[in-house]
Amino acid sequence: IPVYAADYVLADYGTGAIMAVPGQDQRDWDFAVEYDLPIVRTVQPPADFEGKAYPGAGSVINSATGEVSLDGLGVEAAKAKVSDWLESKGVGERTVNFRLRDWLISRQRYWGCPIPIVHCSSCGEVAVPDDQLPVSLPDLRGADLAPKGTSPLAAATDWARVACPRCGGEGHRDTDTMDTFVDSSWYFLRYCSPHDADAAFDPEQVRRWAPPDHYFGGVEHAILHLLYSRFFTKALHDMDMVDFVEPFTALTTQGQVINRGARMSKSRGNGVDLGEQLDRYGVDAVRLTMVFSGPPSDDIDWADMSPAGSVKFLHRAWRIAHDVDDEVGVPPTGGDVALRRVTHHTIHEATKLIEAFRFNVFVARVMELVNATRKAIDTGPGAGDPAVREAAETMAIMLSLVVPYTAEEMWHELGHEPTVAMAGWPAADPELLVEQSVTCVVQVQGKLRARLDVPPDIDDARLRELALADPMVQRAIEGREVRTVIVRAPKLVNVVV
Repeated sequence: IPVYAADYVLADYGTGAIMAVPGQDQRDWDFAVEYDLPIVRTVQPPADFEGKAYPGAGSVINSATGEVSLDGLGVEAAKAKVSDWLESKGVGERTVNFRLRDWLISRQRYWGCPIPIVHCSSCGEVAVPDDQLPVSLPDLRGADLAPKGTSPLAAATDWARVACPRCGGEGHRDTDTMDTFVDSSWYFLRYCSPHDADAAFDPEQVRRWAPPDHYFGGVEHAILHLLYSRFFTKALHDMDMVDFVEPFTALTTQGQVINRGARMSKSRGNGVDLGEQLDRYGVDAVRLTMVFSGPPSDDIDWADMSPAGSVKFLHRAWRIAHDVDDEVGVPPTGGDVALRRVTHHTIHEATKLIEAFRFNVFVARVMELVNATRKAIDTGPGAGDPAVREAAETMAIMLSLVVPYTAEEMWHELGHEPTVAMAGWPAADPELLVEQSVTCVVQVQGKLRARLDVPPDIDDARLRELALADPMVQRAIEGREVRTVIVRAPKLVNVVV
């Protein structure tokens, strides 16, 4: 077997010696071309593949000897078969290589969990007994905690000096603290039994509550924090302390608030003076602006936002609650049907949007309800209609998720006792969700020519008749022969001439 030295091979990867496979690795391909080495493909590329080395899946080729053939197998099946063959011959065995390195968790700072180790001149490093855990930090308020080459805890001599748990002789605590990633890797398990004084967490409570259904965090957490959380969870699973191997069921990484393209940083600060924004617009308007700006995962540039517009909207919503002129508890069933349909469609859609984390669209639907209710008050049945109260109460409950202070004021204006948070989520009436009519699009030669309001249960024949009779459609046909009419009741008719 020819052996070559190549600068792209990592010395610390495995043994530092690798098998070159130019047919499936572009670096090996380039090396083979440079030194005029044969290139033999061992995985069949797709027929439309136009590259050089093919690293994808496919059928194994050119991989047969007198004793074993892998040709025609998938890559994973071929790996399994050749491993079985090598083990049967007694010349090799399966193994898993881990590219894990030691994690240095000690930090020379005050803030962090003390390392529960006592150093003894006779016994060496001795773990603090379970009945003395957790080790608490000493009270160093007022002390100089600036770095001096040693951990600040070393200055707390009364705290650091302690008897050896094993021999009772003179010892001293470890004065380093743990990397905070050690704590944040499993804190969610502690939430299941936060008052347990005997253990880090109660496994039975963890079995009841964990793993978390959804994790929201910044994208910077997606590497180290979540990696460490997985490591801890898998280790705890191997110790039979948890029943799951993944710490979180689902993940959403939220975006950042930037300002004129600049991101927040330790040197530049937040970029946006939050205190000034709160003083100027109020916390509800700022919160609403952020939620309405876009999906949670997107960055937003505060320079493009309009908290002043949010203030105006909240005034409009509050004014509706103030204008309602109907007694609390009056059934809405006798109210304006059109407005009730808008309200219950909003409830139906908003419920699904919240569950899908589409909070910006949820706010948009509430805004549409505010507009419809304002119209009903000003030019419709009026502020005394029971449907208006139903709409106002619905928007107060929904807005409480985003603007709790304004929603509470609305709830008070509507004559209710605190608090709107205890009101419960409204339920949509299925009968009010049934469409009385739908809009059918009529196309001629693929171009929009007419819109028809039709019953949702209209049949194909009747819809075809209405579409061909429409004046705009007749003008588009201009006496030409209709070759075919494609009907997709109740929403589409396409006329081909």
